[in-house]
Amino acid sequence: MPSPTSEAVRVAVLADSDTRWKWGALTARRIAPGPVALTGFLLRGRATPTARQLAEVGADADALHEVTAAGFLRAVADEAPDVIVLALVGGGVQALLHGLAALRTPRRPVVVTGYVGVVYEKLADGLLLRHGADLILANSRQDAERFRAVYEGVGADASAVTEAALPFLGGAPHRPEAGRDTLVFAAQPSVPVTRADRAHLLRRLVEHARLHPRREVLVKLRSRPGEHTTHVEEHPYQRLAERIPGGTPPNLSLVHGNMGEVLDRTDLLVTVSSTAAMESLHRGIPTAVLTDLGVREALGNHHFIGSGLLTSFDRLDGGHRPVPDPHWLAGQGVAADGRYERAFDTARERLAELLARPAPPPIAPYYTPATAPGYLPGVLARHRLGPDGVPLPGAAGEREIGGVRRVVRDAVRGAARGAYRHGVQRVAPVIRRVGEL
Repeated sequence: MPSPTSEAVRVAVLADSDTRWKWGALTARRIAPGPVALTGFLLRGRATPTARQLAEVGADADALHEVTAAGFLRAVADEAPDVIVLALVGGGVQALLHGLAALRTPRRPVVVTGYVGVVYEKLADGLLLRHGADLILANSRQDAERFRAVYEGVGADASAVTEAALPFLGGAPHRPEAGRDTLVFAAQPSVPVTRADRAHLLRRLVEHARLHPRREVLVKLRSRPGEHTTHVEEHPYQRLAERIPGGTPPNLSLVHGNMGEVLDRTDLLVTVSSTAAMESLHRGIPTAVLTDLGVREALGNHHFIGSGLLTSFDRLDGGHRPVPDPHWLAGQGVAADGRYERAFDTARERLAELLARPAPPPIAPYYTPATAPGYLPGVLARHRLGPDGVPLPGAAGEREIGGVRRVVRDAVRGAARGAYRHGVQRVAPVIRRVGEL
């Protein structure tokens, strides 16, 4: 429950990438039943966000630390937050659930988790790895129904599933402006994957810009070369753009920045399957989901079947603007008709009830050493936790490193990340091409 010396709910958000940090921090503020004292923790790994990425997503905290899983567990034991938001991949959530259960503190925090965007792959795997949290937030009515069906289908308790919405929807409704004509392509780091597919999309954007010289075409990028986000980007559009014959046209630009600010000047949002489509739809911006590379589960655009948004560059070149299906929109939690402001009421009420209890029930994940003896130990080991959820000997537990030691560690970690990213973006594609000869 809230601290006896303050009415603020003390929330700890643990995230493993820039987008999950944005989701976790904004979710914490949306569902807290009162003022929030928010401490952020960034899980150390390949996708730990840079200072630039953190500034771009625009989600703040009262304090921010970079930690290992063991370091986070130690912080929880020392500081006893009221609520923990786990904004992690499924394996990270599962590991921390077992780690928190092993702490055996006098009063454990309430644990909240969910998904950062559209859930289009690994539904069962991701959900079962998140089972055991007190609140598992679904971003729409459709997702809530799917989540419950998975849990009930394996005989797991589905009561934690709580319908909410994406926490970062908002912004001014779309209003066309005289003389403004801006198409924004919302790029994704791992969709599509191959160089050929990404080059196709960039080529079509270039052709579209040349076909409509008075239209501003913006390619909204997620990261700069060398940075990582939620997914690995092997073929950055910046690199591909350097190979465009004759260069890109003057009315096409590759841009970074806060997505909300980019949407403020968008007249048509185009994507393969980015969650930016949901932000765009919420604001009433014309939105197109591309079929150029097919409608496939691997691309995630199958999620938009029935939406009325599926179209191709050929049709967009000719002036087509998709019209969303209102029934599909109603199931996605993106309608900008006042309902969104009530979308978090149920989660807020349930969190208040859990905080008011003398003690939350024990954490009880679906996966245990008895139910998944061939799977769970590996999930825990990736975060340096033993089969019982206790940190393994030698697991780093420090949250902050001072002086020279911190400088040295940062330099080593930076070099390691650079080598990894070079391997992903430069070496791995070459090896694959050689292997195909």
